[in-house]
Amino acid sequence: MDALPGERPPGGTADAAPGNDRTDGRAAPAPGGGRFAEERAVAVRAAQEAGALLRAGFTGDVGVRAKGDRGDVVTDLDLMAEQLVVARIREHFPHDRIVSEEAGTLPPSGAADAADPGRTWLVDPLDGSNNVAIGLPAYGVGIALCVDGAPVVGVVHDPVTDRTWTACAGAGAYGPAGRLAGPSRPLPAAGPLLAWTQGHAVRRTDPVARALRGALEERCRRLLQLWAPLLAWAMLARGDIDGFVGYRAEGIDLPAGLLLAAEAGVEVRALDGGPFHGGAAGPDTDRSFVAGRAEDLPFLLDLVGSACPVTALTG
Repeated sequence: MDALPGERPPGGTADAAPGNDRTDGRAAPAPGGGRFAEERAVAVRAAQEAGALLRAGFTGDVGVRAKGDRGDVVTDLDLMAEQLVVARIREHFPHDRIVSEEAGTLPPSGAADAADPGRTWLVDPLDGSNNVAIGLPAYGVGIALCVDGAPVVGVVHDPVTDRTWTACAGAGAYGPAGRLAGPSRPLPAAGPLLAWTQGHAVRRTDPVARALRGALEERCRRLLQLWAPLLAWAMLARGDIDGFVGYRAEGIDLPAGLLLAAEAGVEVRALDGGPFHGGAAGPDTDRSFVAGRAEDLPFLLDLVGSACPVTALTG
């Protein structure tokens, strides 16, 4: 696949350095051809279009409504960005199923006999709605394509900085400065810099969540709670943070972030150290994880395990 407008091909030492893509442009260098090159290109353009819409609307009068009884919200920008992204996917892949944050499951719009039941697009049009509602400029757009439940394309776009990070299964993860390599530095003596996320269904009084956060805050140099997990996944893939811990994470944005991190060389485990099998489907109890470079996982898992018994961590 030819590079998208504004892209340059990956290569060279500087391009491969993690965390160096802060000022090098908006588009992710294309990893070349491959089975899902067209899907990646469509998702990148859709995410960037949605990002431009969000960026333009962020400083205006954003309509906000409550979403459920747990403090979550939905904004007018969520709905407008979702409509745009869904329309772009429908235009190019009418036979695919779409699962979107606000609209839910959307069946294929093309002929039923042409639909591929194994292909599902996951769309988080505004990851960080609560941040937008209070005027905090920390939010993103996430798009993933899953085939038979496994992510094969992942796109994360940050409208604030106008940067995009992408991954295709088996083809690496890329940002504006080239291929991403994940964390590379040893854990600092003062403790790791970690991100934290928990699902909307987790109550404030949840004993496991409280124990985990307490242990992390006690032994980490800093614990980031961005309330926009896609941005945390991008930071981990770039190597800007040392790890990421999630407890009963949301499913809609998880595949895009997981693929980005995995293709950058990050390992993801369940909280008990076993293989992580969580995805968009299934109970949220399957979506608790520890992510970091392989050399750091023993320390990170010990840190998590010190919070409470393994039986509590695994439900």
